[in-house]
Amino acid sequence: MNMLKKKEIDKERLNKAVTEARHNKDLRERGYREQALKLYPWICTRCTREFNRQNLHELTVHHKDHNHDNNPTDGSNWELLCLYCHDNEHSRYLDAEYGELVSDKQSTESSTHTPFADLKALLKKNS
Repeated sequence: MNMLKKKEIDKERLNKAVTEARHNKDLRERGYREQALKLYPWICTRCTREFNRQNLHELTVHHKDHNHDNNPTDGSNWELLCLYCHDNEHSRYLDAEYGELVSDKQSTESSTHTPFADLKALLKKNS
């Protein structure tokens, strides 16, 4: 088989897989979003902003455990958040993860360099 033809086939397969994954994600999201909007009042859980049919697209379904595949039908893993509160929540989550990574790294790496260890000797030497 021609190498160029093989690349075209691989590209087609990849495009098909990506399109299918996006379609499945849209279907999954539509399902839990519709359920959440039926279960809960159209109010942001954080800022208490109220929504109506005109601005409902600004109300998002947030997964409390940050796992978008965890969708119990009782809605126990969901909360409705406006776009702003939802972005804020994810920023805080990422900041917390980053903080854990930094603190873990700091606790495993101990400092061995002491820049002023020989300062007294250096000062005596220069005087």
